[in-house]
Amino acid sequence: MNLRRFTHGWRHTSLFLAGIAAIVATIVSLLAFALIPSHAHAAGSTAFIRINQMGYATSASKRAYLMASAAETGATYAVKNASGTTVASGTVGASLGSWSSAYPDVYALDFDAVTTAGSYTVVVSGPIAATSASFQVNTASALYTSALANALSFYQNERDGANYIPSPLRTAPGHLNDSTAMTYLTPAMNNNGRFSGDLTPLGVQIDASGGWWDAGDYLKFVETTSYTVAIMGMGVRDFPTQLGAGSTGSNFTAETKFGLTFLSHMWNDTSQTLYYQVGIGNGNAKTISDHDIWRLPQVDDTYGGTDPLYRYIRNRPVFRAAAPGSLISPNLAGRLAADFALCFQLYKTSDPTFANACLLSAEHIFALANTAPSSPLLTVAPYSFYPETEWRDDLELGASELYFAVASGGLPAGLPHTDPLFYLQAAAHWAHAYITGPNDAADTLNLYDVSGSAHYELYRAIAQAGNPSGLEASQADLLADMKKQLDGAVTQSGKDPFGFGFTWAAFDTTTHGTGLVVMASEYDHLTNSSTYASYGVRWLANVLGTNAWGVSLIVGDGAVFPHCMQHQVANLAGSLDGSPPVLAGAAVEGPNSTTSRGLVSGMLTCPVNGIDTYAQFNGSSATYQDNVQSWSTDEPAIDLTATSPLAFAWQLQP
Repeated sequence: MNLRRFTHGWRHTSLFLAGIAAIVATIVSLLAFALIPSHAHAAGSTAFIRINQMGYATSASKRAYLMASAAETGATYAVKNASGTTVASGTVGASLGSWSSAYPDVYALDFDAVTTAGSYTVVVSGPIAATSASFQVNTASALYTSALANALSFYQNERDGANYIPSPLRTAPGHLNDSTAMTYLTPAMNNNGRFSGDLTPLGVQIDASGGWWDAGDYLKFVETTSYTVAIMGMGVRDFPTQLGAGSTGSNFTAETKFGLTFLSHMWNDTSQTLYYQVGIGNGNAKTISDHDIWRLPQVDDTYGGTDPLYRYIRNRPVFRAAAPGSLISPNLAGRLAADFALCFQLYKTSDPTFANACLLSAEHIFALANTAPSSPLLTVAPYSFYPETEWRDDLELGASELYFAVASGGLPAGLPHTDPLFYLQAAAHWAHAYITGPNDAADTLNLYDVSGSAHYELYRAIAQAGNPSGLEASQADLLADMKKQLDGAVTQSGKDPFGFGFTWAAFDTTTHGTGLVVMASEYDHLTNSSTYASYGVRWLANVLGTNAWGVSLIVGDGAVFPHCMQHQVANLAGSLDGSPPVLAGAAVEGPNSTTSRGLVSGMLTCPVNGIDTYAQFNGSSATYQDNVQSWSTDEPAIDLTATSPLAFAWQLQP
């Protein structure tokens, strides 16, 4: 299941096919590598040392990578402190493999013995000398607290509606007309989202305000929001000191409620009606759509005056999933049930009215799940934007969170089920269905497969219930399936000279990396072991700079990160060179098998000099561009970012 994120693939092809601008040559960001002296030249040869730009926790494993244009036979390396004193040294070992024809050798440089807090560099002496950028060794709290704050600021900057949070990037609310949005039938669309004729209104207005924009566009989807809220809500509940009320800089409690409030707008519990999308990505000759223009969000409510061509910019359509009372696509039903069950767990004391309504919705939605769905599942319009295929994992997650909610007591009146065992049995049923199903362990934790976290939640639910007999899936079954996924990532690591657990040549590279970190931490926590600890640390480091390109794939987390994201607010209101303000905390797509190109009227060219700094490091069928045109490598999204704060929070655990 390596075909990923067509909302950030197909989504902007419409811009270019619509004739807004001609296709131009691909360009990428020129980053300030002069600030990072990680390479040296000798007789035309080059070598680079790639480090974790956030630094290394004192008690964790520590590895940098040397990539060289020729063999480094006989080379040695030294770790030097800020005074230039060597505190560790070693001989460069055997090559881990070839990255590309330009860099046929990659070597591991390990320095686990360095545990004193401070600033360090790695220096390689030998056939091709190289010196790394400076990096920190410190406590996990000192290293990752800023990354947690950055992640929160990303979601705050991604807010839509009246309750926006002013910042250097956000100076006004956007899409206030969403509060009285008209609902429509979903039109027949092609793979690019284009449709014929006009939309068919249903005559029902709803409040579709609030929520986060999906990505660099301004669309809002239940598909991605439901995943994001579930991951975020689990983080707030399980890590109150890092992600909840105990944190002064990264308290996601209000942000989780903000996402839940939007989802409550998209589900009418009285009429049992689900709405799943706000806005259209691509229109037709008679309708300008979200992806056809490049602008700040606050201009949309009056965009084009009264020109009917822009009517769906000013008054964005909301698409209904099906008629009231209809069965719900199980992927959405499972995640929404999880979201609203988490809502009850999180807010039953601080806002009992909201929490009680959430739990009623959770049970009603779960009961309406279509457990014999036809293909394709309902995701977004068009389906090719987000081609999700697995759904049993979503129902497992939904039932697990319903177990925790119902078992917590203080339940509202009118619930269909008040026995938590009902949901525990349902969760075990769907876990078994996933494990024995067609997509078992074909993926790891991300939008398209939540089994990693669903198994973790169900394992704990079974423990809380006293391990009752008769369940279709046991704790051992769940652990074995998590291990199966993680072992697949370990096998992949062995094929990659940088040790990454997911191929670099596919969509959603970044979020697969952080998802693996979360899974590794979950498994080790459940087994009270360190089976995957070193792998998790290295996979996170891959995301944060120990990769062929030497780039942190999360904005602001490190010295070298994307400057030219395909994100309208970042492009129009932020800097184009990495100086403040930037969309800190945003996780981008990451390296891919392909890059994209195409201009939209109003887009600020970035990089301004047109130099593809990263092209020299492409290899192993993977490419990365830091370019506003390259959605396939450089667009951030709410679901792509979701697991990064959870991954960081796990690093802070003793």
